[in-house]
Amino acid sequence: MVSKLEGKVAIITGASSGIGEATAIALAAEGAKIVIAARRVERLEAVAKQIIDHGGQALSIVSDITDEAQAKNVIQKAHTEFGHIDILVNNAGISFPGRIENADPSNWRKMIDINVLALMYTTHIALPIFKAQKSGHIVNISSVAGRIARAGMAGYNVTKWGVNAFSEALRQEVYQDNIRVTIIEPGLVETEIDQHITDVVAKQEIEARRKAITPLQSQDIAAAIVYAVSQPQHVNLTYSPA
Repeated sequence: MVSKLEGKVAIITGASSGIGEATAIALAAEGAKIVIAARRVERLEAVAKQIIDHGGQALSIVSDITDEAQAKNVIQKAHTEFGHIDILVNNAGISFPGRIENADPSNWRKMIDINVLALMYTTHIALPIFKAQKSGHIVNISSVAGRIARAGMAGYNVTKWGVNAFSEALRQEVYQDNIRVTIIEPGLVETEIDQHITDVVAKQEIEARRKAITPLQSQDIAAAIVYAVSQPQHVNLTYSPA
């Protein structure tokens, strides 16, 4: 039986842990050749080794894609290595919750750089390749925070609403070029994202929310991504596994 994504090439950003790691492994299990990008060398190499040890192909590129030149290097290196790119999963992200009046504006800038600008950079660089191929699928990891504003999440809300707006405008621009755009909007997911929180009150609130529900797992989001990119070319999905 031929795997769903046999012969496809997928790039996943923020792939050293969490959703990115789970997505890389899940796409590889379906036959895709994987290019993973992140800043943590050892974690990234461990993900690549896991894929290779299970018979897959993986190229790891240590990079900080908030730097446009490094983002360009990821896309170009993947294209040079495999000759084509079929899937781009813009997963890299960070969250610094906290009330506006108590916020550290430098954290706002970090969220905008990683959650929005890095995603825009990789998309902008990949588009000419997709257009030349007359095919491609861009998957942007957003959040329910991209549709529902919550006190204490204003900065993160701004970035994820930005991801949603960018993705919808992009979809309208490129659908005639046979390029698909999918937004994935999870609720709370059990990942490392909360480890960066510096606001004590915000951290307590997030921990309380996690205890009140059963959070999604990274593998749940990876499964949604696999489903989306495995659909026939005429099917384009945007949904929220909340």
